[in-house]
Amino acid sequence: MGARKSRWLAAVAAVFLCGAIAQAAPGAVDGARIIGADSEPGNWLAHGRTYGEQRFSPLDTINDGNVSGLKLAWYYDTGTKRGLEATPIVVDGVIYTTGDWSRVYAVDAATGKQLWAYDPKVPREWGAKACCDVVNRGAAVWKGRVYVGTIDGRLVALDAGTGKLAWETLTIDRSKPYSITGAPRIVKDKVVIGNGGAEFGVRGYVSAYDAVTGKLAWRFWTVPGDPTKGFESPDMEMAAKTWNAAAEWWNVGGGGGTVWDSMAYDPELNLLYVGVGNGAPWNRWVRSKGEGDNLFLSSIVALNPDTGRHVWHYQTTPGETWDYTATQHMILADIDIDIDIGGQPRKVIMQAPKNGFFYVLDRATGQFISAENYVRVTWASHVDPATGRPVETDPNQYRDEKKLTFPAPFGGHNWQPMSYSPRTGLVYIPAMELPFTFAQEKDFKFGRNPWNMAVDMAAAMPPADTAPVLVNKVLRALAKGHISAWDPVTQKEVWRVQHDGPWNGGMLSTAGNLLFQGTAKGELVAYRADTGDRLWSASTQSGIVAPPVSYTVDGEQYVAVMVGWGGALGLAGGIAPREGDVVGGRMLAFKLGGTAQLPPAPPPAPLPEPPPQTASPQIVRQGHGLYHAYCSVCHGMNAEAGVVADLRYMQPATHELFNGIVLDGLYKDLGMIGWSKYLKADDADAIHAYLIERAHDAKREQAGGWWLTIKDLVYGVIGKIAAWFITLSA
Repeated sequence: MGARKSRWLAAVAAVFLCGAIAQAAPGAVDGARIIGADSEPGNWLAHGRTYGEQRFSPLDTINDGNVSGLKLAWYYDTGTKRGLEATPIVVDGVIYTTGDWSRVYAVDAATGKQLWAYDPKVPREWGAKACCDVVNRGAAVWKGRVYVGTIDGRLVALDAGTGKLAWETLTIDRSKPYSITGAPRIVKDKVVIGNGGAEFGVRGYVSAYDAVTGKLAWRFWTVPGDPTKGFESPDMEMAAKTWNAAAEWWNVGGGGGTVWDSMAYDPELNLLYVGVGNGAPWNRWVRSKGEGDNLFLSSIVALNPDTGRHVWHYQTTPGETWDYTATQHMILADIDIDIDIGGQPRKVIMQAPKNGFFYVLDRATGQFISAENYVRVTWASHVDPATGRPVETDPNQYRDEKKLTFPAPFGGHNWQPMSYSPRTGLVYIPAMELPFTFAQEKDFKFGRNPWNMAVDMAAAMPPADTAPVLVNKVLRALAKGHISAWDPVTQKEVWRVQHDGPWNGGMLSTAGNLLFQGTAKGELVAYRADTGDRLWSASTQSGIVAPPVSYTVDGEQYVAVMVGWGGALGLAGGIAPREGDVVGGRMLAFKLGGTAQLPPAPPPAPLPEPPPQTASPQIVRQGHGLYHAYCSVCHGMNAEAGVVADLRYMQPATHELFNGIVLDGLYKDLGMIGWSKYLKADDADAIHAYLIERAHDAKREQAGGWWLTIKDLVYGVIGKIAAWFITLSA
């Protein structure tokens, strides 16, 4: 009897021991842990911490009373130079995060010591197929593995303990310009991933893969294909009725509708919510002859995660024609809305998409509840409360003449995540106020330019003879960003924090009555969540676009964030701190009483002596137009780059090789493909002449002097006045 009892006790001990080992195994995350995330607030188990994506931390050791004591605990250098947008995942003392070119890192959450790193070795020329920098918004962790999508369209599964490859699968057709920048979500052992590329001309979809094997489980197409070839599902047959087949959208861009970022999941309703992107081309008169809603563009779509079948949808921008995606962050919450029968909290899904309106929907049915503009909107007057449809101010928009429009294609809110605090009842939106001049490209031909938008980009650019300094002053005055603390019940802004620039980081709110955000100016800032009072800040030496997270190790609370300037406006706007060009990417973690210090930032690189200008003013003007049509998306407006190479700083050897680089792809292994398909030698010469002119401008600006100082001040005043008139005219 004693022996049997001993064997029984040994068996029980073994069970408990195995359970402890399993619990301690790296990356031991499953659906039950994510659903019960509030019971272990010291971890950050999923992209938005919970399936509802509220980005609210219940931790309150760091609070509005002691946040002034927050200091740097550690930093981790990624060795990268491009934009960092990832949300770190924190599981049992280990951080899993991603960097540029889809690289993956695992570090000790208490010390920042690297545990392993994985490079999927994305071919650098694939960067030309990524519209908005070679960024990655993060990994997912599930049952001992780390999952990440790569720029070149692969879904990769890694061992959470070692970083070794478990499997990878190709999720795209590589003959088409797809890319992946978004973070996967994992629901019921299925890894869900979308893709990007609508600007270049693709047909969007979202796919689910078996987490163990990588085998495709289901795929939901977001726009219909060629009707003569049949439809993949009844959902596509239904959607096709909202498109004009006479326009043959499948041949002029594929329709677009890529699912490149936001998702959320309700385990009680068993609904997976995906945000769908813009049309391809943007211009609906080319894409669908201006007819139809063009489902499921710019929509929130609720899917059955077991089958991938459509359950309901809500379209934020019917007949989308401005790049107004609905891929922006979605938040699930239960809030008190007086129209709910019985007065019970309403189960809602909330979104502030690019189009400028904040939406509250019933997340079980998709029923429209309310929408109000959270930034200035000129393309629509309001959203009709009876129909849930926006009321456009002009049915023709920019079809017949160019039109200055708010918001710009960057949106009233872009990918940077919002946060919702159940303590304050507020949604914190990283909002932007930017206009854009839309005009139809009259002679559009698909494939003439990699970017197939059917929008005349030259109409939005400053005239070639306009002084670049003045242009920048006007743009800076026009481009404004702010934090909007938004009440989703009353649909009103409660408070606002105004920023100098438009493109700032994502949000984190905490139970300590704090709101954290990184800025383009190179700071991490803490505000009081209920009032917006600024309480604390720390220099980060480079701009931040990523959202912070909070976690604990051994009872100490940390706030961590990826630091690395980049993304769409970071590339095109060229507004990074100059020291950020040389500092590179990092992850920073702060705690009360931290003692770490960042090393001094190296000084900016000197401007080389540019070659003499030998081209005529007419050639320089031609180069100005070609540069802004083909180069400015990556190298910055007016050739002022914030992320990739600033072409005003070209070395003599680069000037010598210029046409070989631009036309023949001498630097393709660095991500600069050849453009001989689109440009001729005379075009490259004109662009080169324009860049030489801009280098001489920069040299004169660096030389300074009292006259340039006065001119800068005068241009500043003129810029603000011009921006005021431009805004008034919209």
